Amino acid sequence: MKISSVSVRRLSISSASWYGGEIPAGQPKSFQFPLMEIKTDDGHVGHSMGYCPLGQGRGASYQLADIYPRILLGRNPLEHEALWQEMRLLHRHLYHCSEANFGVVDVALWDLKGKILGQPIAVLLGLRRRTVGAYGTGFYYLNTPEEVAAEVRKLKARGYRGAKFNINKDVKTTIGLCRAIREAAGPDYPVMLDINSYHNFQDALTIGRELDRLGFYWFEEPIYERHIGRLAELARQLETPLLSAETSSFGELGEYLRTGAIDLVRSDVLIKAGVTGLKKTIDACEVAGMGCEIHTCASPLLDLANLQVAMATNSCPWVECHQDMFRFGLKKPLLDVSPDGTIHLPDGPGLGADLDWDWIENHTEEMIEGKSC
Repeated sequence: MKISSVSVRRLSISSASWYGGEIPAGQPKSFQFPLMEIKTDDGHVGHSMGYCPLGQGRGASYQLADIYPRILLGRNPLEHEALWQEMRLLHRHLYHCSEANFGVVDVALWDLKGKILGQPIAVLLGLRRRTVGAYGTGFYYLNTPEEVAAEVRKLKARGYRGAKFNINKDVKTTIGLCRAIREAAGPDYPVMLDINSYHNFQDALTIGRELDRLGFYWFEEPIYERHIGRLAELARQLETPLLSAETSSFGELGEYLRTGAIDLVRSDVLIKAGVTGLKKTIDACEVAGMGCEIHTCASPLLDLANLQVAMATNSCPWVECHQDMFRFGLKKPLLDVSPDGTIHLPDGPGLGADLDWDWIENHTEEMIEGKSC
C-alpha cells in the first residue's frame, strides 16, 4: 500500500458571520480553507483542512500541494512517524512556512490511517474516554458590559461548562468588561480572558490583578509569547493561572517546560504540527507536571482532530468550541455540545467525519493537484 495522490481544494465561505453581519472596510470578504486529500493505491482516502482568514488561502493551498508530495507520494502511510520527522526536518529550510502547514498534512495522514485500520484516531492513540467537557468562546466583537453579559448567559444556556472571551481593548475597558462577565456568570461558573498579546507587561499585570480579584479561571496570552522571562515574572506576581505558548512552535515548547514560565500550555493540531505534535506536546506536559489546554482551530476537520486527541488523554479537562460558522461541510453536527456540556467521540474511523460533498462542491474555488519534484 502506497500513497498515490495528493490534492487540495480551496474552499471559501463569507466572512460576514464573523463580523456579525456587515464586513468592515479593508477586511477579507471571505475566509478560505484548504481541503487536503491523500489517497492510496488501494482506494483509501484521508482528509484534512487548513484555516486561512486573512487572505492567505491561495498561498497556503499551493504550499500544501507543492511542498509535501515529494515526501508523501509512493510512501507507506502507516510509516507515519518517519513521514512526520521528514516533514519536520524539511521545515528547517522552509523559511516562509510554519509547522502549521505540515500539521494539516499530519491530520490527513491520521485520518487515512484510521480508515485503513477501521478505528477512530483516539483508539489508535490509546482511548481514554468517549466524552469530554466543552467551553464556549464568546463572539469577538463585543463592546459594552451589556453585550458581554448577554453572551455569557447565552453560552451558559447552551450548556457550555465555561466561557472564554477575547478582549483587545484598553486596560480600563477590559477590566470593566471582565467585571460584567463575572457578574453575569455568577461566582462559580468558570470564565476566562484571552488578550491575544495585546498589552505590555505592566498593563497585563494590572488586568491580571483584577482577574485575581474576580476569580477568573485563566489569563490567556497576556503578553508576547516569546518573552518567556517576562511571562515567568507575570506568573510569579499573579494568582490567576497563565495560559500561553499557543503561537509557539512544537520545537519551542521545551523552554516553557524547563523554566516553568507559565502554568498551562496552549496547543492544537495546527500550530503544534498535527495530531502527532499535539499528542507529543500533551505527553511532555504530563511528564513535566503541567496542564495542557487544547485550542480551537476554527476549522471543522482540525477541530475534530483536536477532539480525537482529547479523547486519548487525561490531561485536558475540556475542549474549546468556537463560533457556529466554523462547523460547515459535515453531514452530522459532530462538534455540537450536548445539554450536559460535553462533546462525544464520533463513531466512524479516522476523524469520524462524513463530509457533505454537495456543500463542498458549491464552495470550491479551485482544485490543485500535488506533484512530486
